[in-house]
Amino acid sequence: MDVVKEVLAKHQKELDKYKPITVEKHLECRLDVGSLLITDPNDFDDRELRANKEEYLTALTRENTQLLVNAIWELPTERVDESIVAKLPEPTTVLPRLRKPPGPRPLTKWEKFAKEKGITKKKKDKKTYDETMDKWVPTYGFKRAEAEKAKDWVLEVPQNADPNTDMFQKKIDLRNEKVAKNEIQRMKNIVRAKKIDMPRSGYLGPEAASSSQLLTAVTVAKSSTASVGKFQNKLPKEKEARGLGIKELIPGGKRKQSHITQTPEKEANLDLIKSVLNKKPKLDVSKAVSMEKRDNRLAREAEAENEPGKKGGKKPKGKGSRKAVGKKSKGNRGQRAPGKKTQAGRKRR
Repeated sequence: MDVVKEVLAKHQKELDKYKPITVEKHLECRLDVGSLLITDPNDFDDRELRANKEEYLTALTRENTQLLVNAIWELPTERVDESIVAKLPEPTTVLPRLRKPPGPRPLTKWEKFAKEKGITKKKKDKKTYDETMDKWVPTYGFKRAEAEKAKDWVLEVPQNADPNTDMFQKKIDLRNEKVAKNEIQRMKNIVRAKKIDMPRSGYLGPEAASSSQLLTAVTVAKSSTASVGKFQNKLPKEKEARGLGIKELIPGGKRKQSHITQTPEKEANLDLIKSVLNKKPKLDVSKAVSMEKRDNRLAREAEAENEPGKKGGKKPKGKGSRKAVGKKSKGNRGQRAPGKKTQAGRKRR
């Protein structure tokens, strides 16, 4: 009997490793087999969650997964390549998207032109027969370049070209130019699809500098010489950069300009020596004449005041009184007295 009990206990222990496929829930779970999604509306057991958190969550996950697997096994099956698969139904749960679904791809410039003209794309053959090589060569792909290299093992130099011209390198450069042109056209199609303003030179990208930035760079470069840009030639309509923070970028703004000028060094040194050695002041003729006239006028006024037979040295007043010596007539250029009336003269015709 002991042996029978041991066998039964061992068998029961092995059965305990496998959980039952039947799961009982207080509230029925919502299943979306098309999205392989299950939603459990039942509340958590707070006591079990606090006591054995990991074990409780593992058991809950196993039960919900078992319900989803049971629903998958109820679906119709079919055999595909020696395998039995289940065909999932359409999903019923609407999943939110971060962005709107992508629309149809915009047509390129060539595709739009081909559609308007009714041009259809013809499928190329993978291989074509080359009569020169007398064999079938690939139309495109990496082996196409090898076939062209074997075919064009010698190239003729045109008569109007330099005999030392490398025609192989010229052919490579021409192919690289075509690749670059196609890349520029591809970028233009992308910019046109995104409706971005594009300059006539093409899409320059975010790293391209603006006109003001280029003008600032030119101004800084010209001021970076030893003469702080004094001898740098300017273009006919060239402008200097202006704005906030430009003076701090110019290195010439932090140091004095060079003492070198455009005049020859010999003439500059001679002028410096003359200014030091010539101690005599320069004579200003016009200033000397005006000072002499002023002295003569003051002398005449002093003699007139000191004439004998006059009281107080004052001049007699009356009709015949002369004007003060030294005053000149205004010659119709003086200002009119504000309160004085003028006589109406005869109009000239």
